[in-house]
Amino acid sequence: MTANSLGDIKGAIQRLTAQEQQTLQSWLVASLSHDTDVLSDRIAEPAAAYGTTAERQPLSVDEYLEFEANCMHRHEYIDGAVYAMSGVSENHELIAGNLFAAIHGHLRGGPCKPYKSDFKLRLRIEQKDLFYYPDVMVACGREGVASHYLHYPKLIVEVLSPSTESIDRREKFLTYKQIATVEEYALASQDTAQITIYRRAEEWVPRVHTEWPQSEWETYASYMTPTKQPLLQGKVRS
Repeated sequence: MTANSLGDIKGAIQRLTAQEQQTLQSWLVASLSHDTDVLSDRIAEPAAAYGTTAERQPLSVDEYLEFEANCMHRHEYIDGAVYAMSGVSENHELIAGNLFAAIHGHLRGGPCKPYKSDFKLRLRIEQKDLFYYPDVMVACGREGVASHYLHYPKLIVEVLSPSTESIDRREKFLTYKQIATVEEYALASQDTAQITIYRRAEEWVPRVHTEWPQSEWETYASYMTPTKQPLLQGKVRS
């Protein structure tokens, strides 16, 4: 079928399944957003910190780290601006925890180590300093690992939430894939048994995996490969 107008294209998209539409959206983000300054697109207002004025003077990295060490709530840091992180749902917490446990069990005794969401990721992208709190990270070796953050993850996993899904799918995807050590970025749904994985080796083309009981966390994690060997071989369902 040939699409000759915008209406034809819209109609074709509406006939796709939900999974096919999600794959198309992920592909469009990966293909068309390279030249956009995604770090300036956040809708949320930066959080007030250190008693700053209404103009919210930007914080230095050292000021942010001191602020975060003495704060009850977590904040992400984007080039001087501090963004408060919302609380997560029970389902989000259970998925992240079970994924961490499955990955931790697979990596035990090897050179790679998983980190949970209280441990920060520190980046410098396009002369901008960034700090994120991924739900799960895997790093191999001790290079770039500090007391409260790391620089060089190999795998990053985010559990999608309504308030942060657009950031995870666009800003963080485009940022994380610029990290030379990152081989995989995974987005886990908390509403359905679905995980989308982008791999450097596959030129960041998204692969969506579905159709297994969400309680089988080892299967959920088995699609991700933070080492050269697939996680939990033999448990992947086609």
